[in-house]
Amino acid sequence: MKPIIGISGSVIIDDGGIFPGYRRSYVNEDYVDSVIQNGGIPYIIPFNENEEVIKEQLLNVQGLILSGGHDVDPHNYKEEPEQKLGDIWPQRDQFDMLLLKLAEENGIPVLGICRGAQIINVYHGGTLYQDLSYRKVKTLKHNQGQTPTLLTHTVETVAGTKIAELLGKEKIQTNSFHHQLIKDVAPDFKVSARCVDGVVEAIENKDASVIAVQWHPEMLHRVVSYQNNLFKYIIDNAKKE
Repeated sequence: MKPIIGISGSVIIDDGGIFPGYRRSYVNEDYVDSVIQNGGIPYIIPFNENEEVIKEQLLNVQGLILSGGHDVDPHNYKEEPEQKLGDIWPQRDQFDMLLLKLAEENGIPVLGICRGAQIINVYHGGTLYQDLSYRKVKTLKHNQGQTPTLLTHTVETVAGTKIAELLGKEKIQTNSFHHQLIKDVAPDFKVSARCVDGVVEAIENKDASVIAVQWHPEMLHRVVSYQNNLFKYIIDNAKKE
């Protein structure tokens, strides 16, 4: 049987049409397609605040993808909000962190993408730059606008890491859609890729059961074949559980 891969869900609020203000559970379809194309069964995990429901949701999956979305609330790493912090959703932070906690406790492999990478880092004791402008050295553009498959900056992988092995290259070009950055890397995690400006672009834990990237491989999987390896890794490891 193919493994079921949970994808953490978000909520979108209609700003027009016949139901303005109506809340809808969703994930971007690229996440779903990435799982299907790499041999898994996608399972959207709808956002909710019921801990017992979330625990039951995790019982149905063998792998977990933490998806992108809002800025991470800086109170999670003991900071107050700075001027350039974007929209936050503390309840979603707690939802994703509980999914992560339960996945780790149950030996479920995890892939974090963009916000998902930041959530993983913060949950494990790391910190973030609330905006890239607060970084004191020259920082490249990390938000390319509305062209999801455009490759805009160079990322260098770290030899000997699982991410480097999966991507199979010392340097890659990636897309980029974020203004928050990983600052202090969480204890027990290591950097597995950096942008050429030094910004952390990927992290992983000691046994690589949790891996995370700052770019969006789900948007690239149709046009950059090796990006599929990130999804294949989670799916293949899920099959072993």
